[in-house]
Amino acid sequence: MPELPEVETVARDLRPMITGTTIAGARCSWPRTLRTHDPDAFSSAIVGRTVLAVGRRAKLVVVDLSGDAALTIHLKMTGQLFVVPVETPEDPYVRLVLELADGREVRFRDIRKFGRVGLYGRDPVSGELVTEVGGVAVFAAFGPEPLDLAFTVRDFRQRLRRRSGRLKSLLLDQSFLAGVGNIYADEALWAARLHPLRTVGTLRPADERRLYEAMRSILGEAVERRGSSVDDYTAPDGDGSMQDRLQVYQRTGAPCPRCGRPIKRIVVGARSTHLCSWCQRLSAADRARAKTILRGMSGRMMSTNARAERTKRAAATRRAAARASGAGSRSA
Repeated sequence: MPELPEVETVARDLRPMITGTTIAGARCSWPRTLRTHDPDAFSSAIVGRTVLAVGRRAKLVVVDLSGDAALTIHLKMTGQLFVVPVETPEDPYVRLVLELADGREVRFRDIRKFGRVGLYGRDPVSGELVTEVGGVAVFAAFGPEPLDLAFTVRDFRQRLRRRSGRLKSLLLDQSFLAGVGNIYADEALWAARLHPLRTVGTLRPADERRLYEAMRSILGEAVERRGSSVDDYTAPDGDGSMQDRLQVYQRTGAPCPRCGRPIKRIVVGARSTHLCSWCQRLSAADRARAKTILRGMSGRMMSTNARAERTKRAAATRRAAARASGAGSRSA
């Protein structure tokens, strides 16, 4: 699933393409794509609105609209957005189309149909996106943005010390930090030399600072490199390149860039987790608590990496097909 850097890239690509345009129509071929409306109601509610801004919150693209409203677009696993001339042939995986008054279309393409689009109003008092006036804010359950300039190491430390459990699971918890997912949790923990199964309560102040700095540094670099195109992720202006800079993610059996020992893989909360068991040590107490998980640790390179390579090639083929379907996006 696209994480903070990938969604930020999509938002940045879309911003100059559609800001200032007016939505003249909408059509939806898969009603479950719409989180808040049925297709007819969605079309009626969005037609005539102008795009004021495009941004991101957590792992969602947020399109601010005139009339105190906004679209939220959750790409999920295979969602992709393209802006194309209306005459561009439409492939069968396009689930939602926003027709723009200038003769272009914003197309939401989603092979696996997990992506969701919502249309919300803004509360007149708080300015927050809400499900209804006076209702719950759409983003109320999300934690702070890790790249926000106002989010300091002190804030991070305070949030950590109010939590328990294992580091990897905590970093994936969107109520703790917004936008972090499997790729960048693995990378930040490796950079900070912290084991994914280490319990939060065992961290020293120096550990907390290293993790904070590693998380911000890696996420910042990933944004600069347009994210990691390791699966179906591609943005309106093309793929990212951060996948070439990943140190442990999907590198089972390859030498650790720091110590040369093989990268290992375990499963934490049904998520593949990659680490160097030498650089990222685990205490005896934490090892005892995690013995069932550690029993399934794998460092075998041959079969795992051959399968990973096949998966990467298949994903690259899908991304190429997606870019071909949105070929007008770059010039739109």
